[in-house]
Amino acid sequence: MTEPTGPLKGLRVFDLTRVLAGPTCAQMLADLGADVVKIERPGAGDDTRGFAPPVMPGTQESAYFVGVNRNKQSVTLDIAQKEGQEIALKLIAECDIFVENFKVGALAKYGLGYEQLHARFPRLIYCSITGFGQTGPYAPRPGYDSLIQAMGGVMSLTGEPEGLPQKVGVPVADLFAGLYGCIGILAALRHRDLTGQGQQIDIGMLDTSVAWLANQGMNYLATNENPARLGNQHPNIAPYQVFPTEDGHIVLSVANDPTFKRFCEAFGLTHMLEDPRFVTNAARVGNRQLVTDTLTPVMQQHNTTWWVEQLEALKIGCGPINKLSEVFSDPHVIARNMVLEMEHSSGATVRVIANPVKLSETPVDYRLPPPLLGEHTDAVLGARLGLDAAALAALREKNVI
Repeated sequence: MTEPTGPLKGLRVFDLTRVLAGPTCAQMLADLGADVVKIERPGAGDDTRGFAPPVMPGTQESAYFVGVNRNKQSVTLDIAQKEGQEIALKLIAECDIFVENFKVGALAKYGLGYEQLHARFPRLIYCSITGFGQTGPYAPRPGYDSLIQAMGGVMSLTGEPEGLPQKVGVPVADLFAGLYGCIGILAALRHRDLTGQGQQIDIGMLDTSVAWLANQGMNYLATNENPARLGNQHPNIAPYQVFPTEDGHIVLSVANDPTFKRFCEAFGLTHMLEDPRFVTNAARVGNRQLVTDTLTPVMQQHNTTWWVEQLEALKIGCGPINKLSEVFSDPHVIARNMVLEMEHSSGATVRVIANPVKLSETPVDYRLPPPLLGEHTDAVLGARLGLDAAALAALREKNVI
């Protein structure tokens, strides 16, 4: 293992998370230089190790697990056993940050609840990520991405007007919760630097989903009217949507009136600038179906490549609707180094999605590939707790590790 170089170098993280929200949070910390020990159940590990197919080529590791667990050391530990709890406490004693995504109150029965650990380790920063937070009537409920998307409102906003409500195609409720958790941890670290005191970060997936309703949430608060599903159209701007082209589809993003004027002048549509139904953005939003019907035959006159070239030259927002094969072969994505190759412990080389945070002085570093289950158990417990081979063998015999 190479020494970390990121801005969180020297910080130690006890990662008691699984699936996506918690591992996303911990991987961000790890990518930024923190020393993260991921605690997994002996013989089973993180649930996502079994979320396959697909597996990464040349390995037996699920693509799902590999995506959010790099730069972590895997230690198998049964915290349901007394000896496992004692080991956990010894590891936590040397840690700065504890991240968990168990149900509310579940860790207290193992002596690992926030109040218990805060009393023993007052400098510890304890981040809890759950479906509904630590308080409120729904706090005991389990949280899953799809049901949070449903309850948080985004499904009611997503999909065609006459179609079914739709969830987003990736688990955004989990991902946002993990990133908000990381933000909270970084703020708590600053507070600890100033006061010496740790604290609990309480992240509820429903809370974070309400937070990122953004303009649509504000549209409701301003009007007390539920926004309608608009398919690929924008609730506040027009034209800002998908249009068919001669050979496919394109996203056209005309964000303001000067841009609309430039668009019309370039493509023989100056008559639209003389029509009060089109002349302002507010008018276009009020007549969005007319805007769509008027521009659709225009957009279908040329292929997607032609439109992208013409619109980019005019500095008008646009883009093709890429399949993932096109995303990962896009020259800009490649130039931004968004795909990373790592030598996996299986001997294979695995491709993973890189961290998007670009820091000029302390860049993200990639020290460890996503670990095999329990790959670092002996090394971590030996180096940090001084356990020798005989002690490790005895713990393994009892299925503690």
